[in-house]
Amino acid sequence: MSPIRKPAPPKPFLIRNKFVPRGKLILPGDKSIAHRALILSALSKGKTILKNFPIHADSLATLNALTALGVSIRRKGSRVLVHGRGRQGLKKSRKPIFMGNSGTTLRLLLGVLAAEDFKTKVTAGKYLSVRPMARVNVPLRLMGAGISAKIKGREEYAPIVINGGGLKGIVYRMPVASAQVKSAILLAGLSAKGKTRVIERLSSRDHTERMLKIFGANIVIKNNSITLDPDKVLVSPGRIYIPGDISSAAFFMVLASIIPGSKIILERLSLNPTRTGIIKVLKRMKAKIKIETLRGRQSGSFEPVGNLTIKSSKLKGTFITPDEIPSLVDELPIIMVAACFAEGRTVIRGAGELRIKETDRINSMVRNLKCMGADIRVRKTASGENIIIKGGRHLHGASLKSFGDHRTAMSMVVAALAAEGSCRLDDINCVSKSFPGFLAALGSLLKG
Repeated sequence: MSPIRKPAPPKPFLIRNKFVPRGKLILPGDKSIAHRALILSALSKGKTILKNFPIHADSLATLNALTALGVSIRRKGSRVLVHGRGRQGLKKSRKPIFMGNSGTTLRLLLGVLAAEDFKTKVTAGKYLSVRPMARVNVPLRLMGAGISAKIKGREEYAPIVINGGGLKGIVYRMPVASAQVKSAILLAGLSAKGKTRVIERLSSRDHTERMLKIFGANIVIKNNSITLDPDKVLVSPGRIYIPGDISSAAFFMVLASIIPGSKIILERLSLNPTRTGIIKVLKRMKAKIKIETLRGRQSGSFEPVGNLTIKSSKLKGTFITPDEIPSLVDELPIIMVAACFAEGRTVIRGAGELRIKETDRINSMVRNLKCMGADIRVRKTASGENIIIKGGRHLHGASLKSFGDHRTAMSMVVAALAAEGSCRLDDINCVSKSFPGFLAALGSLLKG
């Protein structure tokens, strides 16, 4: 019997500067929209074609989970065909469903499975297994779902077992702004008895609400209150174009802003108002960003879509408030990079949510940027954690760590490209979670 070999450790990735990014990009589809398009296509009547579907670990986790639940899905490149099974058409999986490291997959499908009249066990990868799940389990239990999870202290984690069915609608006030939790409640509410109402203090991403409307759901949105009446059958709209992922675009926005002589055009990008916080912050920092909005057939999407032109600029420090965090939470790592190259001080208030992503992103970004010579610190206050960055210093080459986190890795590549000297990143493979084509896209823009 041959010995079991451990997988070889990833090779360090060398990053050299002296490149000027110029050119055009069409980015893979927004993964937040892709998850929801897959799920609602599966729960509707009819066939749905998804175009510009992003091919990465997270989106495939949702696709594979739905396949395990009996949904017929065919994929050819970035085109996906989903045969809907209706709200009660899913089948019990013969084995536990593995969610990979996709938090969106796990949390949204908990809402779906809570409504199904069978028992399901879901498991997760290394990084997702340490992310908190009580925030979604608690409201689903209030709706009547039986949910048991791994308990550690006062928190709950995967693996999780769901005994679904027999749900009732509830009124739920969100204690923390979370589009994933809101979406899980609304997806469960599709099969609940009576109306479900979710009340947000701060608005979070509204992709689920927009998507429910195009599938014909009876949903009413008034201010920060969303009411869903499960009296209508979901019907496929036929085709959905998934616009480019603005969270992925953020890396290129900052790259073009901080390297002199740069000019990048990002085409057919999602401009959902709940996601454009990154554009607002960069403009406030005096970034040169021009927006061209596409309308009607020109956009091909049910979401706002447009083209962005970004030119190099002299950034200024800014102040980010806690109310802005929900629309920026995925982009905060790359904003921290932008702040290092900006003149003056940047303060990010209420950034504690970064602690519970794929990794502790406050720790990963602060440690890496300090290694490069950045003036960055974290201050804990009664109202949360604040990140304070004094920009304008020249960053230098260093040995960097991804901490297994895709957004940390991509942020540090951007920082390294604008630094003096070369950098080594311990692992670039983790970017496959959300953007496996990141290096190829970067290479198409960087011309020495």
